[in-house]
Amino acid sequence: MRKNGSSALRMGLGIALLVAGLCGHLFAAHAIGGYRKAYTDHILGFGLLTVVSGLIIAALGWRFWKGRHDISVLILGALQAIVGLVIYINRFKVL
Repeated sequence: MRKNGSSALRMGLGIALLVAGLCGHLFAAHAIGGYRKAYTDHILGFGLLTVVSGLIIAALGWRFWKGRHDISVLILGALQAIVGLVIYINRFKVL
């Protein structure tokens, strides 16, 4: 089965949003001191959030949009970008 252009675009956008979410975590770790522990905690948090939300989105995708992996990746990326932005903004409350 060949991917059409819009499917590949959604997949690429989802991956870009995942990277943006990771960047939010990394920027927050850098802003609170840039210590190894901060980076480790934020990367592990991003990974845990990705796995948990990915499982939930995969279950919803299996139920509602079976076979549309591009939609699942796009939703996961959007969710992680929002969470990454919130984590970065909340870093001001740590100090």
